[in-house]
Amino acid sequence: MQFQIQKKWFSVVSWGLVVGWMALIFFLSSQQGDQSADLSGGITEIVNKIVEQMAPEAEFNMDEISFFVRKNAHFFAYMLLAILTLKAVRRSGGHGWWSMGVAFAISVLYAISDEVHQLYVPGRSGQVSDVLLDSMGALAGIAIYALLSRSVSRKYKAKNNIRAN
Repeated sequence: MQFQIQKKWFSVVSWGLVVGWMALIFFLSSQQGDQSADLSGGITEIVNKIVEQMAPEAEFNMDEISFFVRKNAHFFAYMLLAILTLKAVRRSGGHGWWSMGVAFAISVLYAISDEVHQLYVPGRSGQVSDVLLDSMGALAGIAIYALLSRSVSRKYKAKNNIRAN
């Protein structure tokens, strides 16, 4: 009985993290163009300072760095969304390829809805290329989760086989 309650609790918390991450993505997408540019600009300045310290003789184009920061934000935001979603699906009883497909579908559908949402935010636009980038991030997240999950599972099985002998 207590195990079932604990299992359901972990499932609820996992889905809560998914919804929370989606809310953060929605919040950031709701920023008007100038607000979004200011946020990206601040991050770009930090990246530029780090790069300048590592390679002081190199010259960098701030527009290129800004583009890099913005596109990586898409990739990593959806990579994390897919990881959180896959964990939630599995905590809810999903397994194998099916759980990966569900996590990928949820992530891609949310990416599409996010770009449609941006069509209605002043100074923003919806980009098909961003949906593709988000989808690649989601795919990477699922692959990372699957590889780590497989590695942990093998170590667990090996550990238990050693103890059994």
